[in-house]
Amino acid sequence: MPAVSAPLRALPSLLTPQRSRWPALGVLATGMLMTVLDGSIVTVAMPAIQSDLGFTPAGLSWVVNAYLIAFGSLLLLAGRLGDLVGRKRLFLGGTAVFTAASLLAAGVATSPALLIAARFLQGVGSALASAVSLGILVTLFTEPRERARAIAVFSFTGAAGASIGQVLGGLLTDGLSWHWIFFINLPIGLAALAVAVPALPRDRGLGLRAGADMAGALLVTGGLMLGIYSVVKVEAYGWTSARTLGTGAVAALLLAGFFVRQARARTPLMPLRILRSRSVAGANLVQMLMVAALFSFQILVALYLQQVLGYGAAETGLAMLPAAAVIGAVSLGISARLNARFGERNVLLTGIALLIGVLGLLARVPVHAHYATDILPVMFLAAGFGLALPALTSLGMSGASEADAGLASGLFNTTQQIGMAVGVAVLSTLAASRTRSLTAQGGTRAEALTSGYHLAFTVGTGLLVTAFVIAYVVLRRPRTTA
Repeated sequence: MPAVSAPLRALPSLLTPQRSRWPALGVLATGMLMTVLDGSIVTVAMPAIQSDLGFTPAGLSWVVNAYLIAFGSLLLLAGRLGDLVGRKRLFLGGTAVFTAASLLAAGVATSPALLIAARFLQGVGSALASAVSLGILVTLFTEPRERARAIAVFSFTGAAGASIGQVLGGLLTDGLSWHWIFFINLPIGLAALAVAVPALPRDRGLGLRAGADMAGALLVTGGLMLGIYSVVKVEAYGWTSARTLGTGAVAALLLAGFFVRQARARTPLMPLRILRSRSVAGANLVQMLMVAALFSFQILVALYLQQVLGYGAAETGLAMLPAAAVIGAVSLGISARLNARFGERNVLLTGIALLIGVLGLLARVPVHAHYATDILPVMFLAAGFGLALPALTSLGMSGASEADAGLASGLFNTTQQIGMAVGVAVLSTLAASRTRSLTAQGGTRAEALTSGYHLAFTVGTGLLVTAFVIAYVVLRRPRTTA
């Protein structure tokens, strides 16, 4: 019987009743919504948190950094653990940890240290749940058209969650208190757990003996954690400081040691065969560049609206809602059909081209902009994200076998977080440096801020152009799903 049971464990999609697929997709999308919502909802509540708990300006950044470090550094390990111990089990455990940590952050965190600890735990829970979500999805939906539709729904949830978080964060903080930005996760998390138990397919995993490489786990987790830490602290210490160069060098050595270990280990944590797929390797590289560039749209546009045009928190979220609406209309309405007809690679290239237009226009936005003529057209061009992300997700998962689906999912999420960390460090540092320089020369604050944002948008445009070239060259043979 062993020869029969092992393949059955690796093929949960074949054992899943047809009727349970779409409720399962709802659970996975809800988990994604919680993760993305939590990342964006905090940003508008930062001033209230600082005033209430007495954070220093430097310490306040750790409300975001603690989450980002835990989330980004554990995704790869969590993805492989899902393949080994069962993806459903890891998803349930991660959702439970995230929900409990949200309660800790909302009701128990009465000091900066406690809130930072709670945010770190939230990052751990998000990593466990998010790392296996795509792995579960691609084993549930094996028919190409259905998989394209499911990925479109999943991608839309992530894209919409960021905009919803900004609006909801402003409304909850202004109307109630900042504690409610964490309390909101409790009913969502409990509902997700209640539905996930019967809806998600059972999978026993391959067993820890199939890949329990603890040395590799320590190397990659330590390397990613230290690397992300060094990147998010660049704004405080600078790129050429001894602290940045030292921590970056140690992180690089740990990650190099991880790849050497994976090439030699009998049961590697991340079998290097997964990187031999052009679609997997290329899609992850394109995603890292694209996410790094689009940080400037998601965050810097919000800062421009508030700090230059004088918008409030809730008003800023509402101003960015058209982007979420058009992304949803494209990703849910037509992206799956376009991928099926023209191939993911062609749709991806079209999406990136539209996003290049987004950042190119923002690089020319005036100091005294009018929303209807200067900002709203940019929001509509954000439809490119609704085209690019589903196509990129399909390409990133298409080259992995079902046994490696959790690993591919974890890798895809890891490159996303690395791209976000790099985008935060590089673009915000460039914008802040340009702003300080122009302010010192006697320029007005609005002019200095706008010029700083222009520089960040220009660099982001360059990153998207590079992503376009890599996608065109590396992904030159599209996988048509029709």
